[in-house]
Formats: sequence, C-alpha cells, structure tokens
Amino acid sequence: MELQKLSQQYTVRKLVREDLDILFDLYRGNEIFYRYHPPFVTRDSILEDMEALPPGKEPQDKFYIGFFAGTELAAVMDLILDYPQEKTGFIGFFMMHTAFQGRGVGSSIIRDCAARLACLGYQKLRLAIDQGNPQSEAFWTKNGFVKTGEEFPNGISAYLPMERML
Repeated sequence: MELQKLSQQYTVRKLVREDLDILFDLYRGNEIFYRYHPPFVTRDSILEDMEALPPGKEPQDKFYIGFFAGTELAAVMDLILDYPQEKTGFIGFFMMHTAFQGRGVGSSIIRDCAARLACLGYQKLRLAIDQGNPQSEAFWTKNGFVKTGEEFPNGISAYLPMERML
C-alpha cells in the first residue's frame, strides 16, 4: 500500500521505534481516552501496540502510521487490512494530538483514508470504541460509523464495534 495516498493534506509514514518519544507525547496528552481505556500509556505499551497483531494476521497486513503536518505528528493510526474479514479495513487505534483536535483534522484524515481504501476495493471500515467514552463515540458517529450491536466485554467495561460502508 502506498501510505501517502491515505491523506491529501498530511505526510503519512510508517512509525518506527525512533518515533517513541513523539508518540509518547501525543498519547499522554489524551487523558480522556485513558479514563475509559486504562492503564495509562507507557513507552513499553506503545512498543507492544506497534507490533500487536490480531489472530490470523501477518505483519504485512498492519500499518502503524503517523500523519504529519510538517515535522509535527498530528495523528496516529493502526490500520489492519482484510480484518476481521476480507475487504474490511480495521482501525485498531486512532488518536489525534490535542493541538489538532476540534478543527476537522481527524475527520479529514478518516475521509481520505476511507476514500483511498474504497479505491483499493475495500467495502467497509470497522473499529471498536470503549463503552461509555462520549468523545470517541461522538467522533466516530460524526464520521459515518454506526454501532453493530455487538459487545465484547474486556474486564473493565466492553468494546463496542462500529462500522462504516465505503
């Protein structure tokens, strides 16, 4: 996949271990997320997330990517292709730098990614939000995602899958 085609406005590239400090700064600024998705971020948890794969997926299916405005990291996305089924893009994680929130940047990124995946023949995008997180639910609903009605308990609350047809 040509990562740069996932955004018309931002520079897109795969994130690597050397990006750990900028990732940590972005993550720890999003305290609301961790209220609903503990524990709070650590450098080790970021490294684990960079490598984590769902069942049946291989490293070539996963794109842990950053969206940059110049040299500043605006957003992070964990995108997994053909999961949980073929022709479905799965957003395992998406987080904006607080300086870019509330300005339409996240919606623009999601719109561009959806358009690119549709061009590649993907039929839907899927993700899961943490039950009770109003910020997350509002953002994804605004961007055309709807709850599937499924619930996956996680020991703290539950993950609620959402999807959007492309």
